[in-house]
Amino acid sequence: MKAAFNVKSARLDALSVQLLTDDLTLINYELKQRAERFGNLRNMPFTLDLQNLANPATVDLGKLIALFARYHLRIIAVRHSDAVWASLAKQQNIAFSILPEEQANTRVKAVAEALSPQAANVNNEKIISSVATNALPTLVIDRTIRTGQQVYAEKSDLIVLGLVSEGAEIIADGNIHIYGPLRGRALAGAAGNKDTRIFAQSMQAELVSVAGIYRIFDQQLPAHLDRHAVQIFLQNDRLVLSAIQAN
Repeated sequence: MKAAFNVKSARLDALSVQLLTDDLTLINYELKQRAERFGNLRNMPFTLDLQNLANPATVDLGKLIALFARYHLRIIAVRHSDAVWASLAKQQNIAFSILPEEQANTRVKAVAEALSPQAANVNNEKIISSVATNALPTLVIDRTIRTGQQVYAEKSDLIVLGLVSEGAEIIADGNIHIYGPLRGRALAGAAGNKDTRIFAQSMQAELVSVAGIYRIFDQQLPAHLDRHAVQIFLQNDRLVLSAIQAN
């Protein structure tokens, strides 16, 4: 009998909201303060990273999801290192992802193999062969990336020699280097590598992200960063923007 569907791996861009509290009043206040920044993100899925919360009994996930939905932010999954939080996600009919990411990736792979063992084995053989014999080079883009365009450097660094326009998006599993003005969005460490960085010759970005932790820019940056060379990296799971000083 002919198969009705195949199970394959896929990549879905999603942003992660790291909750530092379960206080709905405080969360609502901050969402209201940032509401204008969410305009370009309304079509993107979000995960709730609850790693900083210890007791699922105190978290009203249904009200949290409804609160984010009020600001047009759709929560599709919950993340935590303790699997006991999975039952909370199940009650709301959303997905649960175990932390750290490496453990989640292992589980996803196991499920894919169970659902489609023959296809999974073929795909795994191809991946192993590719990694072992053909390490991907750095992707170099020597042209302007225009509004509405997206460039993704899978399993590699990305170098852009031209302008990244407003409304354009560049993504890399590795580091990102932009030698023209960065006016759109740049997302490094898309596969979860928290050691990646973004280097921009002229910082004018709409949004930057490292390993899923992002920042939106709706106001002008301080003078020492605005339109200057900067590097962007994670420090204690927080984004840091630092001027690059040429000696």
